Amino acid sequence: MTRRGRLTVAYLSGAAALAVLALADLCCGSIHISLNDLASVLTGGGNPLNSDIVTLIRLPRILSAAIAGACLALSGAQMQALFRNPLADPHILGLSAGAGTGAALYSLAGGVSGIAAGVELGITASAALGALFSAGIIAAISAGIRRSSSLLLAGVMLGFIMGAITSIIEYQADETSVKIYWNWAAGSFSGNTWTGVSTMAVALTAGAAAAMLNHKGLTALLFGEDFAISSGQNVNKTRTVSILSCCILTGAATAFCGPVGFVGIIAPHITRWVSGRSAMRETLPLSLLYGASVCLAGDILSQLWSSPLPVGSTIAILGIPVIFYLIFRFRD
Repeated sequence: MTRRGRLTVAYLSGAAALAVLALADLCCGSIHISLNDLASVLTGGGNPLNSDIVTLIRLPRILSAAIAGACLALSGAQMQALFRNPLADPHILGLSAGAGTGAALYSLAGGVSGIAAGVELGITASAALGALFSAGIIAAISAGIRRSSSLLLAGVMLGFIMGAITSIIEYQADETSVKIYWNWAAGSFSGNTWTGVSTMAVALTAGAAAAMLNHKGLTALLFGEDFAISSGQNVNKTRTVSILSCCILTGAATAFCGPVGFVGIIAPHITRWVSGRSAMRETLPLSLLYGASVCLAGDILSQLWSSPLPVGSTIAILGIPVIFYLIFRFRD
């Protein structure tokens, strides 16, 4: 098969997998909906109960899963190019840890003041602010650091600091507040509103546009910073745009869905394996497709139980074998 033919197969396979998984996820849940009933609902007919379930619960859940997967995969692809590390992921800059600190602060405030209404909105907004705060710190640090390896270390340290603050907050909180926080931290695509889905879609559009405009610089960085500089790329600009894109993408996905891991690591590798390409011009859009598919697969797995499991756990079940494979592959 030619290189172009293999790339075409990769796009078609990704689109087909995404469509099949989305349809399967629409049928999954505490109330099973057959494909015939689903077709009736999607064409404007069918049982009113099924219609409400699909339009008000399952469609927002599935779109949240697909968009979050696309966001995390795009971030992971950029991080792996930026740091030349096959195990780099979107959480490496401390954004998820910052979101977790924001969510923990909200849960503590809820426990102290007895806030009950608007828990989902409040914890989402607080997580978004926490991610934005971490992004601001990383942006300030990146302005004074020239080497990506140093920025990587700074991001890891920021994550540890935010994690420590979160642990202190949890230790001071009561049982109800801790439960609120851990419900968010477990990860879930359920409960998101159409407004939340729209916000995530805007973040995905902005982050993906920045990433695609930056693809030449990221491709050059795959061969090292010295090569990128010698080939005429502005490394500082490439790094700044990439970090900005990752902040937007990861911040939105984490705020609305919780800290979902593994997607940003495995989706770009699946993309490269299927397409046989490493250039970011192909890797970025394909990662979007396969990242969305990974999250939909994790959501389907979580819905197969009488009580839905946290998607963070089900995606980990899917992702851990891939991580072990990558560790053994790159052990030298």
